Amino acid sequence: MTKISKKDKKSKKISEEVSTEEEVSTEEEEAQGQKTSMLDLLGALQGEKPENPEARSIMFVGAIDEEKSADLISALLVLSQQKAPNEERAKDIKIYISTYGGSADEMLAIYDVMNYCKQFCDIETIGLGKVMSAGTLLLAAGTKGKRRLGSHCRVMIHSVNGGSVGELHSIENEIEQMKALQDNYIQCLSDETSMTKRQIQTLINRKVNVYLSAEEAIEKGLADEVLK
Repeated sequence: MTKISKKDKKSKKISEEVSTEEEVSTEEEEAQGQKTSMLDLLGALQGEKPENPEARSIMFVGAIDEEKSADLISALLVLSQQKAPNEERAKDIKIYISTYGGSADEMLAIYDVMNYCKQFCDIETIGLGKVMSAGTLLLAAGTKGKRRLGSHCRVMIHSVNGGSVGELHSIENEIEQMKALQDNYIQCLSDETSMTKRQIQTLINRKVNVYLSAEEAIEKGLADEVLK
């Protein structure tokens, strides 16, 4: 059996400590990279020129949740104020959307900010792959004439989903809030499309997910043209 000297043991221990420190450092660098990736994706907002098209394009992919909503709202507010000194309005913002949907509350928050920002610049929306549920209103909320869909994009509309447990009075209150939320959604969708509130309600009353092709979505005023 080979004996390990105290000196070798000490060297091995130092080596392990250095290795552990390197792993921690790598993890910290990766975490930092993840934190700054959104700013990188938006073209390093504070340093880019307002006329740079890449700096004015946003990829909105995945579930519509609080974190993604906050990122998108922040980007819209910043980009809508970036304009050249000789321009009255900022250049267009492009939002590429691919989502199965998510929170109705976050959808309405983004929708309100989009409408606010449209007084400073046009917002182009481009649906790719799938634009469903809460994402449908965001697609429709783009500037009229600048809303596009990929030729194979699927669009889906359905009623507001929710669930609640607890005392009867609490459940009744939640149901009333869900009804009010759905009425709000229908009104907003009607404002942005060629569909009336009654037509949207008829679609929702099917009690199933209503899928539309790109051409059908355009016919209903959810978008303006197929992406070329």
